[in-house]
Amino acid sequence: MPLPMTVGSDVAGVVDVAGQGVNSFQPGDEVFAKASAGQGGYAEYTVVNSTQVAQKPKSIGFIESAAIPTAGLAAWQSLFDLAGLERGQTVLIHGAAGGVGTFAVQFAKWKGAYVIGTASSKNAEFLKSIGCDEVIDYRNQRFEEIVSDLDVVLDTIGGDTLERSWGVLKPGGFLVTTVAEIPKGVPQKYEVRAERLMTQADGKELAQIAAIIDEQKIKPIVTTVLPLTDARKAHEMSESGHARGKIVLRVAEDPK
Repeated sequence: MPLPMTVGSDVAGVVDVAGQGVNSFQPGDEVFAKASAGQGGYAEYTVVNSTQVAQKPKSIGFIESAAIPTAGLAAWQSLFDLAGLERGQTVLIHGAAGGVGTFAVQFAKWKGAYVIGTASSKNAEFLKSIGCDEVIDYRNQRFEEIVSDLDVVLDTIGGDTLERSWGVLKPGGFLVTTVAEIPKGVPQKYEVRAERLMTQADGKELAQIAAIIDEQKIKPIVTTVLPLTDARKAHEMSESGHARGKIVLRVAEDPK
């Protein structure tokens, strides 16, 4: 991306000005959005296309709303837009305690799927509390020795985890990865389908997610809230690969 740039794509806040011809949002509306790359969520103000925006869930505040867009859309688009997960199917979610994973677990359970997650043992009870039917301790167990004949695998880890995932799918099953390229010829070898997700900003899908949250079916998992001045610390926590749920930066005090 060209420099200088302002990082951060997930935002939640109050509309200050609506652009010419925008009738769907008005100044004062409480909204959330996935901004385009480089547009700048780490700031007091940012400009977002109206098609990327939705009214934030009424039942939660700005902090939790800001945790939703990228991770929530990634989970939604992986499971439903790409894999077509349906009620009664079985899904394995790698990195189930992470930002995308916690949404994916809840979405899959809401849909009526049987949900299996990989995570460290310390997150097992937490994951069961948000919808996992089974939790596999990736540090001490080999998931491919425990599960097989799956309808969907959602990979947020890549590497060896992705390589070992092909064989646990049933013929015709679907693998979605958020982090790696699909190896040429491998899906055909295992008679499965696969795609890499490139998460798209989508205000209509965010509105669907907001409605489900307001129905108390799912909830954002926010474990850490830091001031904008601690953005570096937030990134270091995220890059450790062991953060549970989402980390949120507070740019300004809640306008309420």
